Amino acid sequence: MSRGRGLLAPLFRAACTAARRHQPSNHHPCASPQALHALLLKSGRASRPHAATRLAVAYADSGHLAHARRVFDETPHKDLILWNSMVACYAAQGLALHAWALVASMRRSGGPGLAGDGFTFSALLRPPRRVAGNADDVEMLLHLGALAHGLVLRMGHLADVVVATALLDMYAKCGRVADARRVFDAMVVRNVVSWNAIIVCYGCHGEGKDAVGLFRQMLRDGRCCPDERTLASVLSSCANMAAANEAMQVHAYAQKRGLQGFLQVANALIVAYGKNGFVREVTRIFAMTDNPDIVTWSSMVSSYAYLGHAKDAVHVFERMLHQGVQPDGIAFLGVLSACSHAGLIEDGLHYFLVMTTVFRIDLSPQHVACLVDLLGRAGRIEEAYKVVVKLSCESNADIVGAFLGACKMRGNIELAKWAADKLLCLEPSEAVNYLLMSNAFAAAGDWNELAKVRSVMRNTCVNKVPGCSWIEIGGTVQTFVSNDMVLHQSMEMQQMMELTISEVQKEYHVDTVCEDLILI
Repeated sequence: MSRGRGLLAPLFRAACTAARRHQPSNHHPCASPQALHALLLKSGRASRPHAATRLAVAYADSGHLAHARRVFDETPHKDLILWNSMVACYAAQGLALHAWALVASMRRSGGPGLAGDGFTFSALLRPPRRVAGNADDVEMLLHLGALAHGLVLRMGHLADVVVATALLDMYAKCGRVADARRVFDAMVVRNVVSWNAIIVCYGCHGEGKDAVGLFRQMLRDGRCCPDERTLASVLSSCANMAAANEAMQVHAYAQKRGLQGFLQVANALIVAYGKNGFVREVTRIFAMTDNPDIVTWSSMVSSYAYLGHAKDAVHVFERMLHQGVQPDGIAFLGVLSACSHAGLIEDGLHYFLVMTTVFRIDLSPQHVACLVDLLGRAGRIEEAYKVVVKLSCESNADIVGAFLGACKMRGNIELAKWAADKLLCLEPSEAVNYLLMSNAFAAAGDWNELAKVRSVMRNTCVNKVPGCSWIEIGGTVQTFVSNDMVLHQSMEMQQMMELTISEVQKEYHVDTVCEDLILI
């Protein structure tokens, strides 16, 4: 008997490992879940809770959830570990209702210790990966999460850091930032995972300033040290709000703690410095990165494209291909964008062809928009129109907007009107679409259509969001628009600008001064 027990343990480990990889194990010929199941039945141990738990998990990891449930149902004496494992299997597959039904059955069974523990509720609160894309899923998850929250409070499990973090993460994934923060503030004990969850929550929902503030609070608290995921999340927030000073401070902290060598941190630094315009820092960090992955290469290509260094973006992309790295859609989007903005028409069309025929990457709307823009810049408006129609892209505002810009560039008023009608149907309240149409009609000299568009815009769009600039002063990002008199110290800034212009005029001879003082 002891020999059989010693044989099954390594077989279980091999089966679980092979199942997670979805491939047969090379360690033992009987390492598949089916073979193990037969062995357990033959030895008479299949009904034991411990063996059934490991077998059910192996089945679930290999994608055979129905077999896992059958093992569960055929086990007469189920312990809490087996119940929790089956609940976790359902939750991992995004089957929240099945997981809840199982927990309800467990609690109704009335067995000793089967009221549920921290592992039960942390599994229940696990959200599906793509919950944010479906409003019905979000609503259902919030409803079930509220039920779980009530049970957690009633049973006193909120003191469990794993359960509280899972509850926080559930609210974060559903976009309920305030509820996530309330759970975080109520936590008795916090670990680095808890801090990371709330920082990522704020960063993902456009609250980068609060994410950076939480990072500072974490450092002041001193009970948890930030890890590479913390730094990557904070750097992502710095990139999104163009906070160069904070990005440099986080970089210095990463160097002090020896965390810059983590690929996740290096990738985030490349993006953060790229968004803030530090091209030399981007190049230096990339050169110092050991074994860059596809995210690193894509970040470099996108950063160079964003900063207007199209030839550098193409060069890095070619280096990536030469080193045998398989490009993804994001890498191609970066190089296509670089070619489009720099007018490298032939290069851009070549890369689009390589993407679709050689690497067979599925097209996204952004890829098609780049193709339309490339064709427009090449003067091939009819081909761009065929792309929009044949790929059924009339329902995508970004692609139609790119086509309208191409029509404006080439003065094709008929196709511009077609694209304008499509945009009006797709997004009638978006002011930027009316500006695209106005510019297209103005460039073609069609003043009647321009007047109509402006009239519709005044009646449909209540407020046009003005374009803005920003500058970082004392660690705070200040935004302002043209002739902004609301900005703090705007009068002093205007006086200083006038004084600067006056000093420039005194310094140089009148003949050398630019006649258009606005450009100075």
